[in-house]
Amino acid sequence: MQKLADFFKLIRWPNLVFIALTQLLFFYCVAQPVLFGNLYMPRMYHQLFAVLSISSVFIAAAGYVINDYFDLNIDLVNKPTRMVVDRSISRRWAIFFHLFFSFAGVLMGFYIGLQNGNWIIGFANTGCVFVLWFYSTTFKKKLLTGNILISLLTAWVVFVVYLLTVQQSFYLMHPVQPGAHQKLLRLAILYSSFAFVITLIREVVKDIEDMDGDAKYGCKTMPIVWGVSFSKVFTSIWLVILLALLLIVFFYVLQFKMWIAAGYNLVLIILPAVYCLYLLFNAKQTKDFAALSKWIKAVIFTGIVSMVLFKFFA
Repeated sequence: MQKLADFFKLIRWPNLVFIALTQLLFFYCVAQPVLFGNLYMPRMYHQLFAVLSISSVFIAAAGYVINDYFDLNIDLVNKPTRMVVDRSISRRWAIFFHLFFSFAGVLMGFYIGLQNGNWIIGFANTGCVFVLWFYSTTFKKKLLTGNILISLLTAWVVFVVYLLTVQQSFYLMHPVQPGAHQKLLRLAILYSSFAFVITLIREVVKDIEDMDGDAKYGCKTMPIVWGVSFSKVFTSIWLVILLALLLIVFFYVLQFKMWIAAGYNLVLIILPAVYCLYLLFNAKQTKDFAALSKWIKAVIFTGIVSMVLFKFFA
């Protein structure tokens, strides 16, 4: 049982559940009502979405495994009690899990292409596997490069669902609501941008948390190269940008008298984001940045869950 528990710890199962939840909410609470309203969505959409979501989870799991594989020395300093690779799970098994999840994720991406005649997702999944490999070996140690790549991949988790539904609607030539593709694109950009910005913020905060181990093994992350003070200013700028975007959405929603959506946005997204800004300005020790990271994760969660509002109140 301990081996099984360590396996789920290795693949970061809470993060995988969150990826699946994000895609599930965007598909059923945003894409489906925007494209079809109360009309019937063909079964093939649901089937291919299930394949897409599993492939996304598998590729993310592969990324977590290979990241831990190459981070053994750094993790000995930053989080020795949470290490799995080379303790309960051997390096050889870690590589096997990485290859299995990667191959399965890529294969499922090309299966989607076989079903709808568009191979973009298959090639994109392949690209994600290579990006995650090189992120673990090289890019995460480089100034900002790794942070931006992870933020882009997080945004892709949302955008790929938009891509699948639009591809499928064109392939099946199934009638959709007037202007649905344009509206869905705007919403996909909105949520993808939110995912990109807030992930970038959290990645820099995590780099500050992990400075000791990163510095010992030659990483060139922002807090190591430019200092903690600069990193805090950089993060605060992006937090202000995020707040500005959230306020624009808030006032836009108010115009349509969507009081529940506006209240949710204000109380559960905007105010916690403001509190994150307060925590950032006052953060000095590692524990302070760890607490900030947890609050940012909470904002990510409430931001993604807000998709439910489109299902019932949009």
